Amino acid sequence: MQPFALNYARSVAELAVATPYVYDSGMQLNVLVDGRIAACDHALLREVGTTTSTAGSKTHFDD
Repeated sequence: MQPFALNYARSVAELAVATPYVYDSGMQLNVLVDGRIAACDHALLREVGTTTSTAGSKTHFDD
C-alpha cells in the first residue's frame, strides 16, 4: 500500500540564484561586494529576508 501523499508529491525545482553577498571568514559575517556588512543593508534584507551564512548552521543569522 502506497501512502496517499506520495501520489502527489513533486520534487522541488532547483533555482539558480546569485546572492549579492559573500561570507568573510575574518569578520565572520556576510559582506557585500563594496565591503559593507550585508545585515546592515535594509534593501537587501527586504528583498531576501535574511543573510544566512553557508559557513555554519543554516539556523544562525548574521547580526
